[in-house]
Amino acid sequence: MSWLSRFFSKLFSKWLPKESSNWQWFYRLGSPRWFYQRSGQWLPWVSLAALLVLATGLVWGLAFAPEDARQGNSFRIIYIHVPAAFLAQSGYFIMAIAGAIGLIWKMKISYMVMKAAAPIGAALTFIALFTGAVWGKPTWGAYWVWDARITSMLILLFLYAGVMALQYAYHSVDAASKASAILALVGTVNIPIINKSVDWWYTLHQPATIKLTSAPSMHMDMFMPLLVMIVGFYLFYAVALILHTRNEILRRERKTSWVRELATAKAGS
Repeated sequence: MSWLSRFFSKLFSKWLPKESSNWQWFYRLGSPRWFYQRSGQWLPWVSLAALLVLATGLVWGLAFAPEDARQGNSFRIIYIHVPAAFLAQSGYFIMAIAGAIGLIWKMKISYMVMKAAAPIGAALTFIALFTGAVWGKPTWGAYWVWDARITSMLILLFLYAGVMALQYAYHSVDAASKASAILALVGTVNIPIINKSVDWWYTLHQPATIKLTSAPSMHMDMFMPLLVMIVGFYLFYAVALILHTRNEILRRERKTSWVRELATAKAGS
């Protein structure tokens, strides 16, 4: 695996930050202690925002959005299915980018973020597949078909599972992190396949609801609560990722003096 690590380091070497004040924030963010302390300040606000936005989107989408002319109320599962699918893919990129940073800049915190992102992304991918199956029964007459979009999403779930499995396949934490990062980077080729599958192959799956190059295919009364739910899922993802990363920091840094001081202070209080 070492030659692959060197390969990625050389490949991205021109983007390596220099030791200057312009990059101080980058190195500071790479400190597990700094991230743990700062994320504790961010967490209450991000959690509150996620709760409010998700509650607003759910009530709006499930109770006030009009029925679909063809699918009736069954279409409302879109308010869970689409945001989960969005975050499953975005979360994979976050995991892969964190792995790349670990390979290139040797930052411990990036490997912790990568490890924390894997189970969250796997859960969101499963939710997307499950809600898609529930939605597919009244729409297609079957819970599962080997559709291009569905199959590529299943591959995404396997990629997440592979990253998680590699975390425990090595005795060395460093070796496990590097192997997981390489798999995460290789697996990014699946993301454009997921996005373009409905365009490249004949598929039962409907075309993308949201496109950057054109107006949404939904009525605005249905689209706006969907947009709110997508924002809410991103905020929820941020909360989950911060919590998981904080736990991983404490686990890996448990022998450091600052974690011992933190444990002593909490025990005393």
